[in-house]
Amino acid sequence: MGNVALILRVMPESPDVDLDLLAEKIRAKVPGLQDIREEPIGFGLKALKIAVVVGDDAGESDTVESDINAIEGVERAEIIELTLT
Repeated sequence: MGNVALILRVMPESPDVDLDLLAEKIRAKVPGLQDIREEPIGFGLKALKIAVVVGDDAGESDTVESDINAIEGVERAEIIELTLT
């Protein structure tokens, strides 16, 4: 079995959400996390763009997405890119 690299965009609930704290919560919850970066969206709103490597087993990418969506302060997490490694 191989691995899959996921790039996810994590939208905070509001511009008032502390992105550093949100990044720490994501680091604590998501195994295989490789990188977290801030991405400007517009009108002062920023998102987090994260890279995660998971196994290519069925459902692994969906599990990561749902785990991030369950974190307080996250409005929406969505997979924007998926690559076999």
